[in-house]
Amino acid sequence: MSLTKLQTLITDFLEYAELEKDLSHLTIRNYDHYLRRFVEFTQIPSPGQITLDVVRKYRLKLNRYTDDNGKSLKKITQDYHVIALRAFLKYLAKRDITSLPAEKIELGKHGDRIIEFLSIEELEQIFEAATPEDSSNIIQARDRAILELLFSTGLRVSELVSLNKGSINLKNDEFTVRGKGDKPRIVFLSPTAKKWIHSYLTLRKDTLKPLFINNTRQKKFSENSDTTKRLTARSIERIVSKYTKKAGIMKKVTPHTMRHSFATDLLMNGADIRSVQTLLGHSSITTTQIYTHLTNQHLKEVYKAFHDKRRK
Repeated sequence: MSLTKLQTLITDFLEYAELEKDLSHLTIRNYDHYLRRFVEFTQIPSPGQITLDVVRKYRLKLNRYTDDNGKSLKKITQDYHVIALRAFLKYLAKRDITSLPAEKIELGKHGDRIIEFLSIEELEQIFEAATPEDSSNIIQARDRAILELLFSTGLRVSELVSLNKGSINLKNDEFTVRGKGDKPRIVFLSPTAKKWIHSYLTLRKDTLKPLFINNTRQKKFSENSDTTKRLTARSIERIVSKYTKKAGIMKKVTPHTMRHSFATDLLMNGADIRSVQTLLGHSSITTTQIYTHLTNQHLKEVYKAFHDKRRK
């Protein structure tokens, strides 16, 4: 079956996003999925047929959609579909291809996003739960290093798993990572994170490149490659969950919770929002602003401490 004009233009847009916009492979893959779903749901063959009414019916289908397990799409996921469509329409306008103007499509309004983060006391409990009783325990040394590194740097889990031993010079307090869109940024190591990474690497006797590897997986020597031994994002998630439960903390904690905790800790200790944006690797300040409402308690404490002290 031959491709429609709309399908061909979507392919062109994805290539443009990769080459000209330098978007990450994950973003491009998601755009591909969302836009193919638009074609599937609307069954229109050309961009000129995209109208507000078509978009309205598409959004209704997204809102009513359920998968084979009866699971519906979250509102934020529905928004991602619409964001992809708007990006595609902007591309069409750039090429002077007649279609619906992207600015005519508005995103739905939702309540403030709830951000889970850990208090310093909770973080200390998790770190303590991962502390090796035996200094030769390589797995716990690795896990403590992972936890400390997540909180010290605010790395995304994808950034952490891609680190190699050569990525980090422990003589310095900083190193460069490449985040979304392959954009480089500098992150900083706390003394505690440096200590535990050094302890873990001292116990390593292999010559593999990854910073964090599976130290329990038994494979033939020929299969002990960088790829097979490197910890995955799912492995990191399990490690964080393991020590959260061991610490007796009932809330769900993920690697991204550690990232939230990193950002919140900076803001509550007086960091400005622009600096936090840079440290997190956010391309837009709007993304970073999801954290500002978390510091309300800190603002209340400032208010009580400094306001109206001269009146009797």
